[in-house]
Amino acid sequence: MANINLDSIKERTFDAIVIGSGISGGWAAKELCEKGLKTLVLERGRDIKHVKDYPTTNMYPYEFEHRGEMTYADKQENPIANRCYAYREDSAHFFVKDNEHPYIQENDFDWIRGYQVGGKSLLWARQVQRWSDFDFEGPGRDGFAVDWPIRYSDLAPWYDHVERFIGVAGNRDGVNELPDGQFLPAYPLNAVEDYFKRVLASRYTNRHVISARCAHLSQPQPVHIEQGRVQCQNRVLCQRGCPFGGYFSSNASTLPWAAKTGNMTLRPFSVVASIIFDEQKGQAIGVRVIDTNTKEETEFYSRIIFVNAAALNTNLILLNSVSNRFPNGLGNDNGLLGKYIAFHSYTAVMSAEYGGELEYRTDGRNPAGGGYIPRFRNIYKQETDFLRGWAATFSATRNPASNTSGVGASLKEQLLNPTLGNWRVHSHMMGETIPKESNRIWLDGDRTDDWGVPLLHIDVAYDDNDWKIQADYFEQMTEMFDTAGFKNIKTRKDDRRPGNDIHEMGGVRMGLDPKTSLLNKWNQLHACQNVFVTDGACMTSTATQNPSLTYMALTARAVDHALDQMKRGDL
Repeated sequence: MANINLDSIKERTFDAIVIGSGISGGWAAKELCEKGLKTLVLERGRDIKHVKDYPTTNMYPYEFEHRGEMTYADKQENPIANRCYAYREDSAHFFVKDNEHPYIQENDFDWIRGYQVGGKSLLWARQVQRWSDFDFEGPGRDGFAVDWPIRYSDLAPWYDHVERFIGVAGNRDGVNELPDGQFLPAYPLNAVEDYFKRVLASRYTNRHVISARCAHLSQPQPVHIEQGRVQCQNRVLCQRGCPFGGYFSSNASTLPWAAKTGNMTLRPFSVVASIIFDEQKGQAIGVRVIDTNTKEETEFYSRIIFVNAAALNTNLILLNSVSNRFPNGLGNDNGLLGKYIAFHSYTAVMSAEYGGELEYRTDGRNPAGGGYIPRFRNIYKQETDFLRGWAATFSATRNPASNTSGVGASLKEQLLNPTLGNWRVHSHMMGETIPKESNRIWLDGDRTDDWGVPLLHIDVAYDDNDWKIQADYFEQMTEMFDTAGFKNIKTRKDDRRPGNDIHEMGGVRMGLDPKTSLLNKWNQLHACQNVFVTDGACMTSTATQNPSLTYMALTARAVDHALDQMKRGDL
C-alpha cells in the first residue's frame, strides 16, 4: 500500500507548476516546457481547444437569435458581465457569469473574468505598448509608490523576445516615452487620423498620433507559421476566438507550443485553493487543488511555482495560503499582500465631426482600431496639479448613411441611395491611477465559494487625482480637436466602474525592500523564493500603457532566472 502511495505522489510531482493559462500563464508554460521542465498547468475553467472550441467564430449576424445583443433577462442576471464591451451574444460563453464566482464589493467594482483554458487572452483588446524608463522611474521620482526594482534596460531584450513570437503590428515611431519594438508592418492610419497626426506634429513638440500597436499578424513570419497561425483577416470578430490565429492568444500560440515539447500536462477544472509551504524546507512544495466539478481535493508538487491566476485571483490564492510561518498569507511578512491595488481609468470619452478630407471615406476594417496618443503629461517634470497622466485612442470613420425621414416612395429612394456625411472622430482616455493602501482586497472570515475558498472583498475606488486627470484630458483634447478644425465637439463622462477596464494590477508588488514590497526584481516572493508572480498582481504601478505585453516580458525573464537558479542548485 505504501508503494501505491509513493507512486501516486510521484505521478503528482513535476519540475514546475503554473497556476493559470491566460496570457502570462501561457508564456510561463511555453518558456518552462521549451527549456525541458516537466510542467503542470492548472486552469480552474474548462478546456478550450484552438479552432475546435470557437462555436460562433464563423456565424453570420442573422444566425444569432438576438443579432448579437444580450437579452433583457441576461442583463438582469449578469449586470457586471454586461457592462463589459466584449460581452455579447457571440462571446458570452467565454465570460464568468455574475453568480458563478461571487465576490463582495465594498465599493462598486466590476471583476471581469474568463475561466477557461486561455483565460482572457481570447477576449483581450490586443493592444501592446512597451513601458519606458519614464514609467519605471516614475514612482521613485514622484513618490506615489515604491521604486520599481527594474528599469527599461532590464526588460528590453524580453520585450524583443515576446514581440517576435507573438507578432506585433506597429511602426518605429521614435517616441521616447513609448519605445519602439520588433514590429510587423503597421495598420495604416486613415486620411483623417493621418491629418490629425500632422496637425499635432506641426503645433506641438511632445504630442504624437501613432498607429496603434496590436498583437495581430499583419505579415506572418516563419515563427508564426510554425505555430500554425496565418495572416490576420481583418474580420474584427476577435472576441469569438480566431480560427486563423491572426491575433495572439494562449490557445493559438503559447499553449500548443508548450504541448508539442511533450513536457506540458494541462489540467482544466482545477481550482487552486492554496500553495503548500513546508516549514522544515522553508519553501513551497506544491499546491492544493479542488476539482471544479467533483469538489475532490488533490495535492500536486513541484520545485518551483508560477502564480498567474490573474491579479485578483493571484492575491486570493496567496492570502489563502496560510501556515505557521505565514499566518497572514504566503510571503506576507509586511502585511502588504492584497494592498495597493490599481487599475486604469477609462472614464472620459470625446467625439466630434470634421468636414475636410471629403474625397476619402473608410473602407474595410482596422484590427488595431486606429490611432494612439501616448502619454505626454508629467514626462520630464511635474507640470500639473495631478500625478502621472493619460494616454488616448483616436479614430475617425466616414460611412454611408441613409436618410430615414421620408415616407413611401421617397423613403425607399433614400434608403436605396445612402449618402456620405462628414467624418466622425472619437477618442477615449486611459488614465493611470495611483496605487493606494486603501485600495485593497481581503478574504472573508466566514463566507466561501462553491469550492470552499473564502470569498474576496474588493475595496477599490477612484480618487481626486483621477478626476483631475479626467478634467485635463477633456481640456487638452478639446484644444487639440479645436486646433484641427473639428466641429460639434462633445465630451462625455463615462460611468465605468473600477475594474471595467480589465487592467487590475497590484497587491503583490515588486520592489527593492522586503519591508515595502512582496516580490524582488526577478518576481520571486522575498520570503519564499521558489514562488514567482508574473501576472498583473506583481505590478508596482500601472503607467498608461495596456499592460499585457509587460506581463509576458516579465514572465519570460522570470523563467530564465528560475532556470539559472535551478541549475546552480539555489532553487
